[in-house]
Amino acid sequence: MFDSIRETIDYAVENNMSFADIMIQEEMELSGQSRDEVRDLMKENLQVMRDAVVKGTTGDGVESVTGYTGHDAAKIRDYNENHHALSGHEMMEAVKGAVATNEVNASMGIICATPTAGSSGTIPGVLFKLEKTHGLTEDQMVDFLFVASLFGRVVANNASVAGATGGCQAEVGSASAMAAAAAVSVFGGEPEASGHAMALAISNLLGLVCDPVAGLVEIPCVMRNAIGSGNALISADLALAGVKSRIPVDEVIEAMDKVGRNLPAQLRETGLGGLAGTPTGEAIKQKIFGNAEDPVNSFS
Repeated sequence: MFDSIRETIDYAVENNMSFADIMIQEEMELSGQSRDEVRDLMKENLQVMRDAVVKGTTGDGVESVTGYTGHDAAKIRDYNENHHALSGHEMMEAVKGAVATNEVNASMGIICATPTAGSSGTIPGVLFKLEKTHGLTEDQMVDFLFVASLFGRVVANNASVAGATGGCQAEVGSASAMAAAAAVSVFGGEPEASGHAMALAISNLLGLVCDPVAGLVEIPCVMRNAIGSGNALISADLALAGVKSRIPVDEVIEAMDKVGRNLPAQLRETGLGGLAGTPTGEAIKQKIFGNAEDPVNSFS
């Protein structure tokens, strides 16, 4: 297990190993399973992600229990099929997958936390977009997920992937960085480039607060995954173009940790500040929960 991205990159270069193979090797040693067994388990995660995207984009899509989110992935699908999207069809393909996944999550459907439920759409948005537009094979997609896992683990061990600890930068920011690093790796970028992609992706979302309206993973969480996917693709392209982060990736991760810990509690998943604390946000909370002392069980 590596303590830093620097160690991870150095190991890959010195041993002439791909990031995916490094992660697979570690999983084999930890679990005692064969390489095929480890890859098969990741294929199961991939299928869960695919099923969520399909469910969220079929027909009118899905709707959350509260009714405050849902059906937007289907709208994005229709728009992208029938209009010249301002950000381009490929980018909107990623947005569609990201939103679909988080709408399924909000509707109590099955998703794969990457690394959390609140950020579960960012990586699938990127991954299935690349499958459609760049012809990724299943093996490449599985490799993508192993690389994302390897880089994400370092973030989790050195900072946080929880909104309650580090704000949304720790959730969607981390997911976006994981996707950026993985995309660079799968498309043949040098190990150093994956590090730069991660650094750029985190830097772009540094300070993003976690302010879920009514404390639910709906508003603005669903749409923030769209931004996470877009940011990942942009950061990956920047790194593949040779653009470098002037701040080393491990220092960027450390900065994210410090920023997150310095955020007030109102901006760390408590549903008290930011958009959650606006008059409309408070009104939505009141409409959903009323004066319930136990909001968690208010739907039962």
